[in-house]
Amino acid sequence: MEDSIKVIGRIITILPLLLALTLYMGKRSVGELPVFDLLVLLVLGSVVGADIADPDIQHIHTIVAMLMIAILQKVIIWAKLNNRKVGKWLTFEPTVVIYKGKLIEKNIASIDYSIDNILGMLREKDVFLVEDVELAIIEANGMLSVKKSAETEAVTRSDQGIVHRGGGYEIPLILDGKVENKALDELGKTEEWLNEALTALGVLECRKVFYAAITNKGEMTVHLKGDLTPSIPPIKH
Repeated sequence: MEDSIKVIGRIITILPLLLALTLYMGKRSVGELPVFDLLVLLVLGSVVGADIADPDIQHIHTIVAMLMIAILQKVIIWAKLNNRKVGKWLTFEPTVVIYKGKLIEKNIASIDYSIDNILGMLREKDVFLVEDVELAIIEANGMLSVKKSAETEAVTRSDQGIVHRGGGYEIPLILDGKVENKALDELGKTEEWLNEALTALGVLECRKVFYAAITNKGEMTVHLKGDLTPSIPPIKH
């Protein structure tokens, strides 16, 4: 009973303190977290969890640890804001993964993302055609930012009255050199058909294809491995 009362007392004191510290640390601690902020919250959660679960831990030590974690977080953020090198050490750089409708193979590989990851994140942004993307960036927090090409932006079309095909989407047929046989079956197509379509575009081997898809209009889009791309914008912190 004594331990139970002690745990209840700790919860009553810890929760208001945790709320106050979270508000003190600011929006960064509750938004889409950069790496350091995520680690801070994980450590803070571990300290609080251990204190509540183990009545033998000195409660004052937990409070001191929480205060020090919050202060350290503020000091590190101050250092990041005042020194760009520190900021670069403590987080990831943004990575361009699509530029002018082309998937950037080496950049996608460098951050250990798959083509499926990129395509899924594009769909979450209501983008279903890679060729419609002017620029796509994986930000430091792992989220995807997308800039559509001018002719596909809804506001531009409505303002100028430009007719656009709209409603387009792509069905992947080859991902990193591997044929998506299930997709072919569902489309009623064969590998022979795919090989002929690639040959017509001057591509002789599937294994040399980084990404190939067919649109709902029946148009093929192919990105070869090692394709040279236009100079990628040097987007950094």
